[in-house]
Amino acid sequence: MRLYVGNLPFRTTSEDLRATFSRFGEVSSAEVLSDRETGRSRGFGFVEMADDAAREAIEALDGSDLAGRRIVVNESRPMAPRPPRQGGGGGNRYRDRN
Repeated sequence: MRLYVGNLPFRTTSEDLRATFSRFGEVSSAEVLSDRETGRSRGFGFVEMADDAAREAIEALDGSDLAGRRIVVNESRPMAPRPPRQGGGGGNRYRDRN
């Protein structure tokens, strides 16, 4: 099961996340997402583990304190498809001025 973990302290690493969740069972992956441009944590991540262990982790950790922040832990849901980006209206604003 893939879990969403939100409201993480910005200094939390993927290894910290793995250690926190490994108390409940084997963690197959743990990743804190970071901003592409700055490299700074985005304050959330994902953990993958067996279903039973994941349910136990949700029960124990959702709303718990991690380094002074109340974290959110729930089953990850697929991202909703985003509508395609529309053109930016890059026309010439000086054209056709009468």
